[in-house]
Amino acid sequence: MFVVTVTFTLKPGTRDTFLPLMVENASTSLCEEAGCQQFDVCLGGNPDTVFLYEVYDDSAAFSAHLESAHFQAFDTAVADMIATKVVHQYSEVIR
Repeated sequence: MFVVTVTFTLKPGTRDTFLPLMVENASTSLCEEAGCQQFDVCLGGNPDTVFLYEVYDDSAAFSAHLESAHFQAFDTAVADMIATKVVHQYSEVIR
């Protein structure tokens, strides 16, 4: 199992636009990507902080997600909304 966490700090006033795009991206991933197991999106204590938790079968499935058309469209659509993005990958996760 390959787990990725991402913490986004959004630019003020962009959360209401960012969240629906993120949820749509996650829903598409779960439906269309064989190696995608789970996405969870949480709001942080700061209204401009969003936490994403993703689970994939392996690193190849995650790489395929990054190359998918829907992720590319999401990444482009939200680029101007993100102040910072911190990504952590955990490849040795026990089920």
